[in-house]
Amino acid sequence: MSEGLPPDHAPAEELRTTEVDLGGLVNVLATHLYSTPLVALRELVQNAHDSHTRRLLEDPDGDHHRLIRVRGDAARRTVAVEDTGAGLTEPEIHAYLATVGTGYTRMLRELTGDQDLIGAFGLGFLSAFSVADEVVVTTTSHREPRLGHRYRSRGGQQYLVEPVPARPRPGTVVELTLKAEHAHLADEDALREVLARYCVLLPIPVLVGDDEEPVNAVDVPWRRPAHPSPTPTLERDAALRPADGDPYEARMRFAAAFGRRFEPLTAFPVEPVEGGTDAIGLLWVQDGGTYGSSDNRDLAVYLRGMLLADDARDLLPGWAGFIGGVVESSRLTPTASREDLQRDEHYRALQRTLADAIVDGLYETARLRPAAWRRILTRHGQDLLGAALCDDRLFTLLADDVPVPTSQGDLTAGALRAAGGGAVHVALGSGGGFEEMLYRAMRVPIARGERYAVLPFLRRYARLRGCRLVELGSEQGDRSLFRDPERPLPAEEAAWLAGALADPGERLVPARFDPPGLPLVLVPDREAELKARIEDDRADARIPSAALRLARAFTARTDGEVRARLYLNLSCPAVLDLLDAYRSGHTGSATAAGLLRSLKVIMAAAGPAGSSGGDLAAALAGVATAVCALTAAIPAGPTGVPDSPGALSGDA
Repeated sequence: MSEGLPPDHAPAEELRTTEVDLGGLVNVLATHLYSTPLVALRELVQNAHDSHTRRLLEDPDGDHHRLIRVRGDAARRTVAVEDTGAGLTEPEIHAYLATVGTGYTRMLRELTGDQDLIGAFGLGFLSAFSVADEVVVTTTSHREPRLGHRYRSRGGQQYLVEPVPARPRPGTVVELTLKAEHAHLADEDALREVLARYCVLLPIPVLVGDDEEPVNAVDVPWRRPAHPSPTPTLERDAALRPADGDPYEARMRFAAAFGRRFEPLTAFPVEPVEGGTDAIGLLWVQDGGTYGSSDNRDLAVYLRGMLLADDARDLLPGWAGFIGGVVESSRLTPTASREDLQRDEHYRALQRTLADAIVDGLYETARLRPAAWRRILTRHGQDLLGAALCDDRLFTLLADDVPVPTSQGDLTAGALRAAGGGAVHVALGSGGGFEEMLYRAMRVPIARGERYAVLPFLRRYARLRGCRLVELGSEQGDRSLFRDPERPLPAEEAAWLAGALADPGERLVPARFDPPGLPLVLVPDREAELKARIEDDRADARIPSAALRLARAFTARTDGEVRARLYLNLSCPAVLDLLDAYRSGHTGSATAAGLLRSLKVIMAAAGPAGSSGGDLAAALAGVATAVCALTAAIPAGPTGVPDSPGALSGDA
């Protein structure tokens, strides 16, 4: 305690002001606020646009010549952005251009309510220093048309302002002397490509170099009219109709011009929703091959006409991997970098609007454009199977139309049901081997249940249509195909057959099934397969822990010892003859059983890996051995030829 102060009297707290390192702040904002140097071009064009909008608000009766021209000079390594807007007075240069975080545009929008003004944070001009060694601004204000001023700065921390002759028209030129690593931005072809995307929705023509055609001279279907001259006016068209021509064709032209990777198959509008979102724009189905969970979502978001987010895919539903689009809104809230959006209520409202627009658009396409609908089903059938499970309206639309991969190619669920005699058959494994032989012999198409979304889609379809679903490879599904024998086999015969035909991990199951010419079928146990996968030492690294716990709980009911069931067809004449031979003590019964076992191993080898534990080389050798043994047992006629085709069943 200091001397002279009463013991109960502490020193007064001193309120201090936070110090700001201007050099460090400017470096962070100019260099690290934006993800790409291209943003500098966007910000400067945006400022030029706002200068024109400000001029209209402050001088509505003046002589306006609205255009923005961007020039590149590769030799000098410069880029210049010129507008014929409001310009700046010297006090405005100090107050707004050279003051970080102070935005005249934001204040003007709050004052007038004009939503065409884009700027918000007073930070955009700083982006110039992320790409330029030096920035020079030459400007003449419409308020002081006889005065000109030049701002010059290197690095943004210090600047000079000097008087210069007034420009012929009010407005501003911002010239950047580019850093060496950004010299490519001075190429005018590169400028055209970048600005065509950034500025496509701006209502003011943006020209590059000495071009007479604006880079944004594109008919925007939800606006009318497209600007045919350097003095356009922006008009919303709630009906999404272009000035003339077929509205659908206008949408397709825009989608084809804007889409970066894929041609559009169809296009449909996004319209404002009362009490929801003001967003307006266009979505389209991309003609790009997708499969299952592939994600080609491609959405660009514009805020008041200027590109804000070039990859806003999270606004689209996760199941819509085939959708591209463009939307614009004035209610979305950008981040300070203006490269992303705040996840607020307007963002979530737009997500709902876009999901509804996709479903409505697909319904419209199915109803009005059957050729496009068929192409969509062909291209994106796998994605649509999953999409149908995420949205009830989509499932209703797609239930009888979407193709399902089967053993006989892509078929609709309705065609599967008809071919299966009122039942839908689906294999839980990847096919091949005896299962594939069984399906072909039955002449019944079998859905590929291991493919993306096929099994849950067909389960829901069966409930919707009230039909039977046969899941081959499951115990319940197998029971519908493999019927119980008329009389159970004696234990001794069953044990002999199991020893002669089954490999370790296989359980022999006497049954009856079609076709009767097929003696046996080996069906892997899918639960045992799943158990083996999730108990693998590397499962923890491949599978999320929550999913792994659920899967292990599901497979806890099986010990995994039975990897496959070997169904022996007691309706097959060859099997009945084999049993008769065994009962009579025929010496060829063991040879015939060995031949069947070899056949099983050979056929199973064509199926999924691990579907049989048999030795393929030994099985092939076993076939040769069995054939030799059987032919040696055939009585020969006088010419050395067997007496009859049935001689194989004669006495040894």
